[in-house]
Amino acid sequence: MIFLKDIPVFSNLILPVLDILLLAYLLFKVYDILEETRAIQLLRGAVILALVYALAWFFQLSTLLWILEKIAPGLFIGVAIVFQPELRSIFARIGQRELFRRKTRQEPLHVEAVINAAEVLAGEKRGAMIVFSREVGLKNVIEMGVAINAEPSSALIISIFGFDGPLHDGAVVIQKGRLVAAGCWLPLSSQSDISRSFGTRHRAALGLAEETDAIVLIVSEETGALSLAYDGSIFYDISSEEIKLRLHELLGIRSGNLNEGGPF
Repeated sequence: MIFLKDIPVFSNLILPVLDILLLAYLLFKVYDILEETRAIQLLRGAVILALVYALAWFFQLSTLLWILEKIAPGLFIGVAIVFQPELRSIFARIGQRELFRRKTRQEPLHVEAVINAAEVLAGEKRGAMIVFSREVGLKNVIEMGVAINAEPSSALIISIFGFDGPLHDGAVVIQKGRLVAAGCWLPLSSQSDISRSFGTRHRAALGLAEETDAIVLIVSEETGALSLAYDGSIFYDISSEEIKLRLHELLGIRSGNLNEGGPF
């Protein structure tokens, strides 16, 4: 029986190329995940330490080598403790993604209706958080809110975030084209360097974006600014047109649906 690896052309040419391409793809995906979290700082620090160790070994700096070898175990433990939230986020993101899965187009999620509502709320400086669920389930978040299970519409969203309403301070969750819950509480961000100008809504939206692949549209109650939080980052004060383009891209909605609006 002849195996592919026994064929000279395959073993000498195709396999090495395939090996390099696969390794490059995996390294790119890992770096892409790291770049979406604050753990990129950890990676840069590790690279600097590796360079210092390489220089110490090359020039045979015995004292520096001895110090690095002694502190290495404690350093790894310290990094694991200090960067625990970032490491947890990395593994969560790896679990959220199937590295070799092609993105499939989702059904239009009434983006137009949501943006119309957000513009009205922004004009009246009424704070709001609207969550778009993607691959990762939001069962715990949804169960903490009030079940709605209705078709998303601008009128419904505006009424939910009315002044002094019982559901005003929470978030609404849109999942599989349905507004499934309102008044949902989101986890606050663990980032210590987040801007002090951000209020609880922005911190909560960023917190969910750090732990899941959800997208959160935020309306600031203080300024009326529109923002998006996703992939562990927040994009503050962007135009409604930019939000529309990003939502269609992130939700996998075809360009042919860009002009399709949801019900008011």
